[in-house]
Amino acid sequence: MKASELNVVTGAFSYTGKYITERLLAMGKNVMTLTGHPKRPNPFGSRVKAFPFNFEKPKELIKSLEGAAVLYNTYWIRFPHGTLTFEKAVEHTKTLINAAEEAGIKRIVHISVTNADEDSPLPYFKGKGIIERAIIDSKLSYAIIRPTVTFAIEDILINNISWLLRKSPIFAIPGTGEYKLQPIFAEDLADIAVDAANKKENLIIDAAGPEIYTFEELVKLIAKKIQSKAVIIYLPPNAALSAAKVIGYVVKDTLLTKDEVDGLMSNLLISKEKPRGKTSISDWLTQNADAVGAMHASELERHYQLTTL
Repeated sequence: MKASELNVVTGAFSYTGKYITERLLAMGKNVMTLTGHPKRPNPFGSRVKAFPFNFEKPKELIKSLEGAAVLYNTYWIRFPHGTLTFEKAVEHTKTLINAAEEAGIKRIVHISVTNADEDSPLPYFKGKGIIERAIIDSKLSYAIIRPTVTFAIEDILINNISWLLRKSPIFAIPGTGEYKLQPIFAEDLADIAVDAANKKENLIIDAAGPEIYTFEELVKLIAKKIQSKAVIIYLPPNAALSAAKVIGYVVKDTLLTKDEVDGLMSNLLISKEKPRGKTSISDWLTQNADAVGAMHASELERHYQLTTL
């Protein structure tokens, strides 16, 4: 796409969207964001204009998208909270897809998840699968990117594992820890997304890193890199969830959900495709050992603006 053409990124002030936005700006692209938090401080200043999602006002949403060439969609929820359910998030995303069609968007780059399946028993993966189907059935040119689990300093999973290993004398692994993950670096995911925007054909591709670890191996790797002295124990999944709930109550956050444990233990966060990510998490942990896990990353604070300890 030409540098002068407008690129819209949902959630540029959040996590994945932020890295995509940074990549686009570095390339000299014109960027706008749709956000659920339009009044938050804009880290990009005048370089990125912000507009609200306006899911309940489709005409306003269409107006915001008019004149844009590419829509990068990172909108989703990690777990239900308050009145926002997975079903509502699906409805919102369908509204966004319809608005993109009406506004004349040329291409949508949608961030999904590996093994998304509209028939999945897990609401997170089912919702992602339903959205993929809506995009495929739309009139939009599309690239659906399916990341495994994304890591960076401010991510939820890797950062908070590190935080717990720093702060707690004990770290509990749900079950045996033999289920696998294939983490991808957020900057690599951004590169894959931006590259996919420049393709003409419709795409559905995985975005996975070059290394695969069992959850047990990953926890031990992180512990070694940050020199944690925490004792690693193994608990039945329900007991591990109960422990996470207690810690979550203290820090006013949701550390782990049953759906996330079920997804992990079902080996849904690895890819059968050739890795597209270049950054190994082992090297990254070595380079960022002092920073990763230095602070708790709160999902509720990030998306619902609740304070944490």
